[in-house]
Amino acid sequence: MEKHINVVAALHIGMSILGILLGFFLCVMLIFVGDFSNDQQAQFVLSILAKVLIVFILLVSIPGIIAGIGLFRRKEWARVLTLVISVIDLIHFPVGTAVGVYSVWALVQPEIVAQFKKD
Repeated sequence: MEKHINVVAALHIGMSILGILLGFFLCVMLIFVGDFSNDQQAQFVLSILAKVLIVFILLVSIPGIIAGIGLFRRKEWARVLTLVISVIDLIHFPVGTAVGVYSVWALVQPEIVAQFKKD
């Protein structure tokens, strides 16, 4: 069961990092499109949209990284946080759904719950 905890932790950290990288790429593309348009108003609106987007993506992705690190350290709060994130991930079909189902299944197993209770 140790392996399941490590896999869930790695999946959540990896998905969060991937989300941050894709968010930065999208922001760069928005700024590039704004500059390419040669329209002052479009540049302004797209730059604001890019900034809001990256802040939103960071706010959504950072809890996954924190939860994954906490799972590696076998913290009970990290198990609960990962369960909450996993339930939210269920709506992100198909990858988020698969990771969410696996995470919920793995983290509610009695053997795994017992590992987090021993601290």
